[in-house]
Amino acid sequence: MTKQIYHHIGGSEYQGSSDAVGKVYQPATGEVGGEVAMANKADVEHAIATAAEAFPAWRATTPLKRSRLLFKFKARLDQHADELARLISSEHGKVLNDARGSVTRGIEVVEFACGIPHLLKGEYSEDVGTGVDVTSIRQPIGVCGGITPFNFPAMVPLWMFPMAIACGNTFVLKPSEKDPSCSNFLAQMLTDLGLPQGVLNVVHGGKEAVDTLLTDRRVRAISFVGSTPIARYIYETSAKSGKRVQALAGAKNHMVIMPDADMDIATDAALGSGYGSAGERCMAISVVVVVGDQVGDELIRRLKPKVENLKIGTKEDDDMGPLITGEHLAKVKGYVDLGVKEGAELVVDGRDFKLAGHENGFFLGGCLFDHVKPNMKIYQDEIFGPVLSIVRVPDYESAIRLVNENVFGNGTAIFTRDGGLARDFAHRIQIGMVGVNVPIPVPISFHSFGGWKSSLFGDMHIYGPEGVRFYTKLKAITSRWPKESINPEFVMPTMK
Repeated sequence: MTKQIYHHIGGSEYQGSSDAVGKVYQPATGEVGGEVAMANKADVEHAIATAAEAFPAWRATTPLKRSRLLFKFKARLDQHADELARLISSEHGKVLNDARGSVTRGIEVVEFACGIPHLLKGEYSEDVGTGVDVTSIRQPIGVCGGITPFNFPAMVPLWMFPMAIACGNTFVLKPSEKDPSCSNFLAQMLTDLGLPQGVLNVVHGGKEAVDTLLTDRRVRAISFVGSTPIARYIYETSAKSGKRVQALAGAKNHMVIMPDADMDIATDAALGSGYGSAGERCMAISVVVVVGDQVGDELIRRLKPKVENLKIGTKEDDDMGPLITGEHLAKVKGYVDLGVKEGAELVVDGRDFKLAGHENGFFLGGCLFDHVKPNMKIYQDEIFGPVLSIVRVPDYESAIRLVNENVFGNGTAIFTRDGGLARDFAHRIQIGMVGVNVPIPVPISFHSFGGWKSSLFGDMHIYGPEGVRFYTKLKAITSRWPKESINPEFVMPTMK
């Protein structure tokens, strides 16, 4: 029997008023594993109204009580991490070890949010003027919305709603309809732990659901992770409705290999960061920039057999699993076809890969291109699959220029033994997250995650200190308790 997946509104399952459903596939087999209810405008408005009704009481709940609930949530997540990882694997296709890793990175943000009483502390200045004190405080903003991508169905929601509700807001989450079950699992877990009804709500759906979240003025903030065209639309549409927005967008992450780099380390870093999660992550290295033909030839010599021998399958310790849908598989294969047509050298061709016993699964073997040029579409576009491109440049300055001229600015890395050069790279590169001998520089939870240029729309990065600022409003209070009357002043007030 096909699994039916509904919304989670007001602390319980909500079937919705729409008859529309979406198919949820099992990527390893290509079979339909479930049907998800697709919300219409009325369904989303119901979720927003429920969150708005719950906000005053949740806002009045002390930060300490909110924190204690999150401590319980973190402990429950630890207990059920393997179950959650298996759910991710079944709907997304990640191999189990990779799914576990993504759950861990989500739990780390919950752990950070547990310290919310300290994080919400304001500032106080005594006697800024005679008998005048100033206090600044951070207060919740109201109903917040989150729109999350298919590639991390547990981790990215955990980057959003724990921070929002810890700060005293209520939340409406719209996860990807391609792998929706994790969000329901997390919402039900919090409900079971005693989260008041309406504080966290989950609606599934497509553009109609998204547009309702973006335009309803009861929603005060929108957090989004996804592709750049959609991120730009999310940002512009939400801003017109008076919302604050953090829209984390696409990427084309470059890894620069200098001639002095340890080639064993650099080769393995390129392999893992390029093909892990089947390339379906915004921090994947999709372009390796080799400085000098000698470095390029050596990298190809080392990397080619490793790509050809990637372990692709459904076992928990395989290197990568399938792509999420047949449609996405066709899209990625189309880019490989295009790269060949554009004149790049296809060193390893994974288009004909089939896994025995899973011939209908959405599998693609690792693909490796050499001699890729910046004017090629396979260089310019985010492919979001197991396709790694090698670009050759003559010197370090050319590498810097190539990275900085790219429209994306999410992540980059340099591999070198030269500390001074690495410092120069980190200082000059126009990218939001930089790794030095680290291929995927995703910040730990008590720092913040986000890119530059066309990889971020909005001013604030996600989670960490920036997350606290995003989900709160700053209020400054200037107070005086005079013992006698004060004469009126008609000039700009100054402190005396």
